[in-house]
Amino acid sequence: MMACNDSEGGSVLAPWRVYTPQHDTQLLIQALDRERVPAGAAVLDVGTGAGALALAAARRGARVTAVDRTYRAVLATRLNARLARLHVEVLRGDLFAPVVGRRFDLVVSNPPYVPTPGGVPRRHRAAVAWDAGADGRLLLDRICRSAHTLLRPGGVLLLVHSALCGITPTLAGLERSGLEARVTDRRLVPFGPVLRSRGAWLRERGLVDADEEKEELVIIRAERTR
Repeated sequence: MMACNDSEGGSVLAPWRVYTPQHDTQLLIQALDRERVPAGAAVLDVGTGAGALALAAARRGARVTAVDRTYRAVLATRLNARLARLHVEVLRGDLFAPVVGRRFDLVVSNPPYVPTPGGVPRRHRAAVAWDAGADGRLLLDRICRSAHTLLRPGGVLLLVHSALCGITPTLAGLERSGLEARVTDRRLVPFGPVLRSRGAWLRERGLVDADEEKEELVIIRAERTR
């Protein structure tokens, strides 16, 4: 079990095989802090991991639902919410399946987005928290197609991912679904252990230059205006 700061003045416990808050989590929490989230607003955290984003929204007074497809993440988020004395509804299931038919004022997501040699990731490994198919878009494209069905008019989606899996396809996919989307934040961060271990493969695919040691993270904000 690993304890790590959630950048909101608290900490979360992340057991093995559950994604722990990192640069992308921190960037998304900063974007969340800029949003108008009135007390009682309905917020959905998709792919919650250890629950850092869910807790950040709950501290704002939102009614938070967190979803993850692994039992470990669900249990970790429930534990972290209890330790923080915050109410978070935590559901297990694939992406939006547990909340079909419901609508939210804000949806946040830090999905797996790392390009993966060999294609589809194995479900029962720690890497399921970051591996996302050969192009890194295994879940991103699904989110782009369906996020509008979860948003109330005026609702907002905040999504973080690496530029390695393509920014333009995300913007285009969200706009095709009827959302107005734009990049609001960019941050260069050093390659972590996973990307360093895949450096040769990433260079072969032309995703990084020979001397590249950093990746760009982006926050995409998409709004349902009608």
